[in-house]
Amino acid sequence: MSVKGRGGVGVGEMGSRNVVVSRNLALLLCFSSFFAGILFTNRIWTDPERTNVESEACDQKLKVGNHISNYSLGKISSAQNDISTLNSKISSIEMKLAAAKAEQQSLSSADAASGNLKRKYFMVIGINTAFSSRKRRDSVRATWMPQGEERKKLEEKGIVIRFVIGHSSTAGGILDKAIEAEEMMHGDFLRLEHVEGYLELSAKTKTYFRTAVALWDADFYIKVDDDVHVNLATLGTILAGHKKKPRVYVGCMKSGPVLSKKGVRYYEPEYWKFGEAGNKYFRHATGQLYAISKDLATYISVNQHILHKYVNEDVSLGSWFIGLDVEHVDDKRLCCGTPPDCEWKAHLGSTCAVSFDWKCSGICRSVERMMEVHKTCGEDVKALEHASF
Repeated sequence: MSVKGRGGVGVGEMGSRNVVVSRNLALLLCFSSFFAGILFTNRIWTDPERTNVESEACDQKLKVGNHISNYSLGKISSAQNDISTLNSKISSIEMKLAAAKAEQQSLSSADAASGNLKRKYFMVIGINTAFSSRKRRDSVRATWMPQGEERKKLEEKGIVIRFVIGHSSTAGGILDKAIEAEEMMHGDFLRLEHVEGYLELSAKTKTYFRTAVALWDADFYIKVDDDVHVNLATLGTILAGHKKKPRVYVGCMKSGPVLSKKGVRYYEPEYWKFGEAGNKYFRHATGQLYAISKDLATYISVNQHILHKYVNEDVSLGSWFIGLDVEHVDDKRLCCGTPPDCEWKAHLGSTCAVSFDWKCSGICRSVERMMEVHKTCGEDVKALEHASF
């Protein structure tokens, strides 16, 4: 029998209700613990994974950074090595320049002490010649060009004369050997770094002036053909009158027609540059002989690579001075005819410096007639000896 309170619930009922509450609380605690465990487990496994990824990313960045750093350091090191090598080369060049300068000063001092300083000449005469012109050269040697000791005395007087020739297209061939043998006999050649050819006369002229200026310090440089007669004393006297003038171009000035018809002698391939058909060239010295002062010869030497070459060398020379402040000296004593022209002029007291035949652009049959012209129109044998330039 159960005991009930007044108006209330019995003791047995109260016990049952407490048990139910306890069970519910236990279940709630269990579920709470389970979910807390799951959350805790997920947190534990997620953090290391993220850490690994971040760690790998950092490693990659470090690797890339190290690679870039190593590459940059390599470049810097290479550049430093290049700079060091360049500095060494510069130092070496400076040392060589200093040594060369000291040697030059030493040689100059030695030359000054011994009196062997490079001397000054009055005129250098280059006789243009060819491989086939041996007989012409011999006719010149036999007449107006002194030989042996006389030529040495002439150089002491300040006059240098050389036959001017380049090389054949076959280096060391029979033509070159013949000139070498002739040089051994006479010693009167100036060999140029030039391949001979009629259409290359303008180039030869440039090379001649460049070479002559480098070898001899002279007041005048002259080009003359090997079929022309020259009175050296008279030529020297003419040039001496212009010695103190700057930029002098001396010759027998002319202005011939520009020949545009192909195949004719002196045909001008670039005739169109001179205007309409029938026009004439600008004023220039005839090619048998002309003289230029040192400053003009030096100008040609310095600018040889940009000076235009026309097919006719006398036209080329005249063209190189257009636009320059040059004095053109036209002296008809530099273009006399052969006897009787030069003969009667000599009798009148106006000895010719140069004689040739216009129709042949030189002395016609010069090998046979050079001696005749020399005997008839040559100056006194003592003229050169007594001349003072």
